Amino acid sequence: MLQRSIDDLLGMSADVDWAMCIRDASGRELARSNADRAMQTASIGKLLLLIEVARQCNSGELSGAALVERDPELLVADSGLWQHLHVDKLSIDDLCVLIASVSDNLATNVVLKEVGLPAVRALAESLGLVHTALHDYVRDSRGPADPTALSTGSASELSHVMSQLFRHALVSPAVSQQVNAWLTTGVDVSMVASAFGLDPLAHTPSHRNIVFHNKTGADPGVRADVGTVGRGTNAISYAVIANWDPSGPDRTDAVLERMRAVGTILKTTIGSG
Repeated sequence: MLQRSIDDLLGMSADVDWAMCIRDASGRELARSNADRAMQTASIGKLLLLIEVARQCNSGELSGAALVERDPELLVADSGLWQHLHVDKLSIDDLCVLIASVSDNLATNVVLKEVGLPAVRALAESLGLVHTALHDYVRDSRGPADPTALSTGSASELSHVMSQLFRHALVSPAVSQQVNAWLTTGVDVSMVASAFGLDPLAHTPSHRNIVFHNKTGADPGVRADVGTVGRGTNAISYAVIANWDPSGPDRTDAVLERMRAVGTILKTTIGSG
């Protein structure tokens, strides 16, 4: 029934490539569509950076309390708050909150410089990820010598990562708990999460009897939302990704409408609690 609902919903969408995977609390797949396809995922790749930071802090390779300085060479526009603040130094832990809550681009670049892109790639490999990767720093523009996308990922792999986080089975319980704590501060509930009527500024640790954490990504021609939503032990981990040609008609409104519809399906699936 769930698979049929997803198939009917995505079959209505023209000129948009969709990838989706939905899992239950145990990690078992409930529905999928193009789930193994590598898709552009915009800021979703920052999730891998957060996991690697949590791993390094837990192992003692990095201190979350360590202060790092704002680097003007790493400044980029668009999402984030640090570019608007006067403070020039923040702790690694505070920067991870900014990355998780508002997808802060400057914080991402500064933390990535501390951690190193090779370490994030090694983490992805250790997790068995084939299609999911953070390829580069955030840039205002991408030249011929730069990776074509900030990140890519498959719905199957990303929903599996979110399921493991929910079950505290990603890397270690301590690492999973730390990443979940950061993700629950996320304010972007404009996509799949829009169906749940959550307060975007105050759904930690739960709101409306719903436990929720997610990471989103948005670029021209890209909308992506990966997360876990549930009541009690009845939880759903999901990855919903849409790609379309940014040089053609703007599909944003239609994509967001269908992402909300997916959220409505998930809301029905987990019940009223």
